[in-house]
Amino acid sequence: MPSLFDPLTLRGVTARNRIWTSPMCMYSVIDESGVPQTWQLVHLGALASGGSGIVFTEATAVSPEGRISPRDTGIWTDEQRDAWRPIADFIASQGAVPAIQLAHAGRKASTWPAWGFEDRSGTVPESEGGWRPVAPSAVAFEGYAVPDELDAAGIDKVVDDFRAATVRSVDAGFRVLEIHAAHGYLLHQFLSPLANHRTDEYGGSLENRARLLLRVVAAVREAAGGDVPLFVRFSGSDWAEGGWDEQQTATVAAWAQEAGADFFDISSGGIQAGIRIPVGPGYQVPFAHHVRSSAEVDVSAVGLITTPRQAAEIVESGQADAVMLARELLRDPHFPLRAAHELGVQLDYWPPQYLRARWRD
Repeated sequence: MPSLFDPLTLRGVTARNRIWTSPMCMYSVIDESGVPQTWQLVHLGALASGGSGIVFTEATAVSPEGRISPRDTGIWTDEQRDAWRPIADFIASQGAVPAIQLAHAGRKASTWPAWGFEDRSGTVPESEGGWRPVAPSAVAFEGYAVPDELDAAGIDKVVDDFRAATVRSVDAGFRVLEIHAAHGYLLHQFLSPLANHRTDEYGGSLENRARLLLRVVAAVREAAGGDVPLFVRFSGSDWAEGGWDEQQTATVAAWAQEAGADFFDISSGGIQAGIRIPVGPGYQVPFAHHVRSSAEVDVSAVGLITTPRQAAEIVESGQADAVMLARELLRDPHFPLRAAHELGVQLDYWPPQYLRARWRD
């Protein structure tokens, strides 16, 4: 089995190791323009210099109505593309692969940001800068506004928005793309019978519920060209009876690979409020392992992976091909460098400015 610090090549891109920065929402666009700020440059740049193999942006909306909140980043305008370019360039200059997660929030859009508005919750009203969310069905996420059900033209627009965002992302210098189909956002809403109550060609059977995702995968692959790796993030389970589960994930992952996807980022949850999830160290790793073994696809694992030995064991045991870290990298952006030190691995990509810290006296 490969080790945590072995490179991994996908299409025309090689990640220097198997420790990758997971997409993490920052809610830091202060003027509601969707244009990334200096915050994104500093935040993502630090993760790149800290040794991550791939550094993903936060969930980046493919359309204004696809934002989770008014403070989300976007990639639906040329201004946004041009603001992302120096960020992608700096990530690459530090030896990491710049990657972007393309997202549409669906019925979980137009919500108050996670911080700065602690006295507000639910949907931002249109009178205060919000907008009408859209979804596969006119079924609200608990505490949020009832969304508009997408018609055929609206579904086509979603596909077109992902396609256009792909072109801008590649132009901005991102070398890996990820389609966000997890955490209760639009594509996950279509996949899960708990949110998708349609009776047309986009609802009912698994083939129908997966139809939009597969259309998006095919459109993104065509627009990205042959050298850009394409990831899909799935929730491996809704953690709810009658919902999306690991076997459906594996089945659709195999279909998505046929449509042009290369790699699958396996998380879980997000489709309903109030679900009790048995959280613990590596609690989502079994979902990644199931998808990897059942669908015979490459996957990453994420979720309370906090120590070098734990991360190494996940990769070396064959449970996943890589690990995605989030909170642990917020605590220590240099976790990959520290992990190499603790595991006795010598790296040649320590930033020269930090070499004095490579070994402890």
